[in-house]
Amino acid sequence: MILNNEEFISQLANKYGRKRESLLPILHEVVDQFYYVSEESMVNIAKELNISAADVYGTASFYSFIDTNVQGKYVIRVCKTIICDMKRKEDIVEAITELLGIKPGETTNDGKFSLHYTNCVGACHQGPAMLINDEPYTELTPEKVKNILVSYMKQ
Repeated sequence: MILNNEEFISQLANKYGRKRESLLPILHEVVDQFYYVSEESMVNIAKELNISAADVYGTASFYSFIDTNVQGKYVIRVCKTIICDMKRKEDIVEAITELLGIKPGETTNDGKFSLHYTNCVGACHQGPAMLINDEPYTELTPEKVKNILVSYMKQ
């Protein structure tokens, strides 16, 4: 059964509780379901947790892994640390841009991929690194990135 946004948020509040501490787990599940947190979701979360929508937005917009704008099904996050810089992360971004036709901050026309820079993904010793949704990819080369993306394109 497909739930509307309000029903979905209510179920999450039932699952995690209606306390301020429940905000992050609820936000993560909303992102898992819808790929971003819409204004409607923020208002519904605020009602369920009895906090302001501004508080929900402030929390959601603080974290780089919680998007408040429409995203593609696959969100690519390329590590932008100095270590990945030194290991030629720009070659990785160039390969992604060339294959998908998008720049960081953009989403493909078909809504399948979004590309972003992000802070450390915890794999500095294996850089350059990226995440696609929650899946880490390390020791990247332009060729390796293209092969990874082609496998996602086939899904």
